[in-house]
Amino acid sequence: MQSTTKFIGLDVSKEKISVAIADEGQAKPRYYGSIAHTPAALRKLIKELGPANTLSFCYEAGPTGYETHRWLESMGAHCIVIAPSLIPKRAGDRVKTDRRDAEQLARLFRAGELTPIYVPAPEDEALRELVRARETAKEDAHRARQRVLKFLLRHQIHSPEHIKRAWTKKYRMWLGTVTFPQVSMQTAFTEYLHTLHEVEQRIGRLEKSLIEEAATHPKAEMIRILQALRGIGFLTAVTLVSEIGSFARFSSPAKLMAYLGLVPREHSSGASTKRGSITKTGNGRLRRTLIESAWSYRHRPAVKGDLAIRLEGLSADVGQISWKAQNRLHAKYRRLIFVKHKHPNVAIAAVARELMGFIWAVARTIEQPNAQ
Repeated sequence: MQSTTKFIGLDVSKEKISVAIADEGQAKPRYYGSIAHTPAALRKLIKELGPANTLSFCYEAGPTGYETHRWLESMGAHCIVIAPSLIPKRAGDRVKTDRRDAEQLARLFRAGELTPIYVPAPEDEALRELVRARETAKEDAHRARQRVLKFLLRHQIHSPEHIKRAWTKKYRMWLGTVTFPQVSMQTAFTEYLHTLHEVEQRIGRLEKSLIEEAATHPKAEMIRILQALRGIGFLTAVTLVSEIGSFARFSSPAKLMAYLGLVPREHSSGASTKRGSITKTGNGRLRRTLIESAWSYRHRPAVKGDLAIRLEGLSADVGQISWKAQNRLHAKYRRLIFVKHKHPNVAIAAVARELMGFIWAVARTIEQPNAQ
């Protein structure tokens, strides 16, 4: 007898999973009930609904991560993780429960209306967690510096005139000489400085771990080759690899640009076509990283310094892509600024979009895109 697929929607929370099942056809999804959020409970569910190869699960991406997906896949069932922001919503629907969410997922899954996200390999996810931990530490360091500056400002204490910039070596030496007459005031200031010192030490440890992890990671060659592009240093290359995972899943650079929200908004109807600012969908962390890298192309094309070192030992094809990127993106920036008189932020967003195309071209020398 031919088996049919069951489409199963899971509303996953910390401790339990609400389950709804939609059989093939037009029948209304049926609510199975709630189970514990454990591998044993999922294995029992598969055994009751099985066989495993006839079951197709889906659940929304969220704080519970990808372990549920990996459990189900390891048990022989099919599972996808859904982008929550792209789930169709009914206008006027004001009732939300775990049961309704599970039934809606099952119904939309059967209809093919859900958009799956990319589930990273465990080693890619581990590297990404390390990258994000460093970024969090950088944010903590910024806040710690601001607390020190605001503390000094509240008490009208200013650095000497010969110190032109904050947080240089001379500035830090001066901070060590600042004293207050009240013991409680001095204690507070010392603790602010100590907090900053601890965060900076944490950043150092994380960066050391990143260097060690990247050297032995399966995508170590990809990390190395991406650094052939101007503005793409080690940390940026590691961020690209850890956040994107596989460049091969994008059959064209345009799809990668759209994935990162670097393409313009469009509202067209009939003969009218209106385009606006970039969509800003997808991975905001990676988009910000690319914007920072794009500022490097304000400067004239040149191969010197760290870039010359990073290009050593790479293929001639990669070197040509790198040089072409410099010439094209620098010319684009100047044209947008001096000819079209665009705002620098608008020009840099356009440069970042095309830079993503060159990143895709460099990555393609190692990974061939999948046909889509």
